[in-house]
Amino acid sequence: MERKVFTHLVGLRAKALNNALTLAGFRRSQTISYRPACEGCNACVSVRVRSNEFTPSRTQLRIISKNRDLSAISQDKRASPEQFNLFKRYIRGRHKDSGMADMSFNDYQMMIEDSYVETQIIEYRLGSLHDPNGTLVACCLTDYLSDGLSMVYSFYDPTMREKSLGVFMILDHILRAKSVNKPYLYLGYWVDGSPKMAYKSSYLPQERLERDGWRSVC
Repeated sequence: MERKVFTHLVGLRAKALNNALTLAGFRRSQTISYRPACEGCNACVSVRVRSNEFTPSRTQLRIISKNRDLSAISQDKRASPEQFNLFKRYIRGRHKDSGMADMSFNDYQMMIEDSYVETQIIEYRLGSLHDPNGTLVACCLTDYLSDGLSMVYSFYDPTMREKSLGVFMILDHILRAKSVNKPYLYLGYWVDGSPKMAYKSSYLPQERLERDGWRSVC
């Protein structure tokens, strides 16, 4: 039985509260900040990458090279039909049995735009730098925190498997955090032994939140 503790992120204090709660292992969804609170279980572990110390592996460098033809455009939280069409293709291809499968455009718009914190939607397009007419292949809703970036939700073209777009977005966000001297990239929850979450352990060095605080993993 899953249990969560949550609070609302609204009003003038929402930004500061989001910073404090993320540091304490919470995640944001629209105007809600939540954390698992299952009785007798602490399997969900918050993970953050130490961006300033991160060095990509050979495999990760190859993925970066494969995506040299992409440009990333950061913009204010604004949902578009183009984003929604990509989102629906992603859900059908990767998570067709999830609760998101039935989301309407209005639902998607709320997910992107309904927040009181500092956040942006980053679009990844094929083509030259900042080309708004390039084909949209990936998106990430990203929160900007006092000590880092937090990838709230990302999605991409599920047919472009050779480009490893999910990995590339994480690598790009690590570089973004490093470029503005933010020490961390928050990746959300990791569960030891979960195949779907195993990829998060590939970004080192990182820290994992335990009962006595953040523990370094190299």
